[in-house]
Amino acid sequence: MLKNLNIPDAFDVLEISDVCSEPEVEAVFTVGSITVGMNTMFKAANSRGMSYHVFLVYSYAIAALLLLPAPFFSLKSRTLPPLSLAIAAKLGLLGLVGGLSQILGYAGISMSSPTLGSAISNLTPALTLICAFLFRMEKVSINRRSSQAKIIGTVLSIFGASVITLYKGPPMFTLKPSLLLYPLVHTSNSNWVVGGILLTGEYILVTLWIILLTQIMKDYPAELTILFFYNVIVSFMNAIFCIVMEHDMSAWRVHGIGLASVICSGLFERCLNNIIGMWAIRLKGPFYVTMFQPLSIPVAVAMGVLFLGDTLHVGSLVGATILSIGFYIVMWGKAKEEMVDESVESQMESPSFQKVPLLQ
Repeated sequence: MLKNLNIPDAFDVLEISDVCSEPEVEAVFTVGSITVGMNTMFKAANSRGMSYHVFLVYSYAIAALLLLPAPFFSLKSRTLPPLSLAIAAKLGLLGLVGGLSQILGYAGISMSSPTLGSAISNLTPALTLICAFLFRMEKVSINRRSSQAKIIGTVLSIFGASVITLYKGPPMFTLKPSLLLYPLVHTSNSNWVVGGILLTGEYILVTLWIILLTQIMKDYPAELTILFFYNVIVSFMNAIFCIVMEHDMSAWRVHGIGLASVICSGLFERCLNNIIGMWAIRLKGPFYVTMFQPLSIPVAVAMGVLFLGDTLHVGSLVGATILSIGFYIVMWGKAKEEMVDESVESQMESPSFQKVPLLQ
C-alpha cells in the first residue's frame, strides 16, 4: 500500500494551499482556537473552586437565551418540515450524548490540563473516519492514494497525540509565577491518567454526536433551532447533576474569572462555535471538520505556558511535529479526493458525455 503513495510534488502542495485558503478552513481553525481559549479560562476558574457542572449549566443557558428567537422563525417557515415526534426524539438523544461528553470532558480537564484535552481530541478524526465509513458517509478505497493518505495521516496524528500524552521528556521552557496571568491555585485533584481516560470517553461520544447531528440536519435543516434545543437539554441535564452532586449552595455563585469564563463560553463556544461547526459540517461533512484538530495543540501549549504556568517539555515538541506531518498528509489526501470528484462531475456535465441518439 505504501509504495503507491507517492510523495506530494509541488503541484500537490499548491492544491493543499488552495484547500487551506478556503473560508471553511479558517472558520474551523477559529473554532478550535476559541475552544482552547475557553478551556484555559475554565481551568483557571476550576482551580479556584468553580464546579464544572455549574459551569456547564450557566454557559449552555446563556447560549440558549441567545438563540431563543430561532425556533419561532423555524415554526413560521414554510420550507421546513414540521417538528415531528421522531425529530424531537433525535434532538433529545443528541442532547444526552452531547451532555455526557461535556461532563466527561470538563471532568477530565479539571484533573489534567487543556493541553492534554487538545491532544486527546486528535482521536476524533480517526473515530469519525471509522464511524462515517460504517454509516456510509465517507468513502474509503484502499487502492486510491487519497484514501491511503487519509488513513496514514490519521494514524500519524493519533501517534503524535500519544507522544504528547505519554512522553513528557525533559522540560524546555516555563515562566516564573510572577509573570503568569492566572496561575493555578488548587491542583490537589490532579490525576493525569484518569483525566486522559475521561477525555478519551468524551471524544468517543463527540464522534457519535457529530454523526447524529449530521443525520438530524438532513431531516430538519434548521441549524439554529437544533442548537437552541440542544443547549436547553444540556443545561437542564447538568442542572439535575449539579443539584445531586453539589450540596453546597454557594457553588452556584460565580465571580471573577469564573463569571468571565461562563459568559465567554456561552457566547463564543456554545453559541458561535457550534453555529460555525454546523455550517462547516453542512458544507464539507463531518470528517472535514474534525481533521483540523491537530492545529489546536500548539495554541493549547502556548496558552497553557503563558496563562496557567504549564511547563513545555520535549515530548510536546516531538508530538506536535508528528501531528503536523500527519495533518499535512491528511490534507493532501483530501485535496486529491476533491480534485478527482470535481473532475468526475465536470466530465459528466460535459456535452461529450451526453448520450447521442442513434437515429438523427
